[in-house]
Amino acid sequence: MTSSANRTAFVSGASTGVGYGIACALAQAGYDLAMTSRDAARLDALMKEPVMKGRKVVPVKLDVRVDGDIAKALAAAADALGDIDVLVNNAACSLVKPAVEVTAAEWDDVVNTNLKGPFFMSQAYAAQCIARKRPGCIVNIVSTHGMTGFAGRTVYGISKGGLIQMTRMLAIEWIPHNIRVNSVAPSTVLTPSRAAMYDDATRARMVARIPIGRFITPEEVAAAVVFLASLGASAITGETLAVDGGFMAT
Repeated sequence: MTSSANRTAFVSGASTGVGYGIACALAQAGYDLAMTSRDAARLDALMKEPVMKGRKVVPVKLDVRVDGDIAKALAAAADALGDIDVLVNNAACSLVKPAVEVTAAEWDDVVNTNLKGPFFMSQAYAAQCIARKRPGCIVNIVSTHGMTGFAGRTVYGISKGGLIQMTRMLAIEWIPHNIRVNSVAPSTVLTPSRAAMYDDATRARMVARIPIGRFITPEEVAAAVVFLASLGASAITGETLAVDGGFMAT
């Protein structure tokens, strides 16, 4: 396949932030889309983006923590779009809390959303590809928190570190089926939800740790996803691409 024309993608957690940017970038690149949120009504703004004009776009309700939701969401996407060429596991939640204060319920919520959910999304997607003897591509959105230590983000970092290792394991197991699995690891992206968490002084300290001197944008993360989904990345699998402004090089 030489272009993304008439290709299809499934993006979880697309109603805001990085997922919103990824969906827009894939639409711009010529993909038809299934886009998910825990509340499908939150996808209305994304559906109205000018870049979606001319694309087939399907809003899908999905909570990756809920048994049965994954199968229903993938079935709805396939019914509307046919075979899915690219799965983007973006849906995630964060937790900012000292490790000694984390409850079992908080642990389960973060790990079920950020690691268990993407595993079973990937499993269900790969099973479809294998059954139909067709190639596949999975891109997991991870984080530099999964690659280095950072106080107060322990559970989030553990979940993302697990997702990075999951990327490697599934890439090796599924390459005989022509299913590629990669990850994109941004450093801090100042999405609306993140912006509300930090005061000016905190933002200044965070930016000071990023060599390019600014936060990463959703569009920059999205560009990496589009590349990894493309023909130009057909020899890349099992890799984690850091989009971090040099953060991991320091």
